[in-house]
This record gives sequence, structure tokens and C-alpha cells, in this order.
Amino acid sequence: MNKSEQFDDNLQELARFAKVISHPARLAILKFLAETKSCISGDISDFLPLSRTTVSQHLRELRNFGLIHGEIDGLKINYCLCNSNIEKYIQFFESFFEPIKTSSIKCDSTICNEDESIFNVKS
Repeated sequence: MNKSEQFDDNLQELARFAKVISHPARLAILKFLAETKSCISGDISDFLPLSRTTVSQHLRELRNFGLIHGEIDGLKINYCLCNSNIEKYIQFFESFFEPIKTSSIKCDSTICNEDESIFNVKS
């Protein structure tokens, strides 16, 4: 038995989701599809600073997990976000983090402040 199988199904599913979105290229693809507000037809690598091969690998991961879908239209593929699945995982994250966020146990602010720089987004 795999040790991860000892955890409940929700934690396992949340971990699989976190693994899929853990790569910046996949996040960039999701962000790009969201910002276009429509399905993308053709080669999505034209819109991202990545090679076609790299984009293809990341699209496959996102598609296999159900965060996007691609429909073949002649020689092109139309890529779209799967909003219902994305909403499901947002709810998973919110449900998981709510008790942590509202926990009455707080860390020492000097220790926490040292790590805050990793969450600052560079523009």
C-alpha cells in the first residue's frame, strides 16, 4: 500500500490538484485561457514564451486532470477552461484552508514575517 493511500480521499484529491497546478507554465496557461475569456483555437504556444513541445506537455497534464478540455476542429484544437472542475477545486481549497485560517493558534509574528517575502509577487 502506498503511504498516501492512508489519507482520506479529499486530501489525496487536493494533493493531486496541487501537484497539477504546481508548475508556473501550467498556471500561465490557465491564466492565459482565463484572460482571453474564450476558447483558443490553434497553437497556444504562439501566445506563451514556451516551446510547442513544452506547452503540449503542460496542456496534456491540465487536460488529463480535467482543468481544461481540447476539442479537435479540423487541424486545430480548441482549448477551453473546465469551469465546473475549477470551481470544485476552489471549493476544496477553501474548505481545507478555512479551519487553518480561523485557527486560534497563531505563530510568532517575527518568525512568520521572515517567510512573508516568498509570497510577495514581483511585477
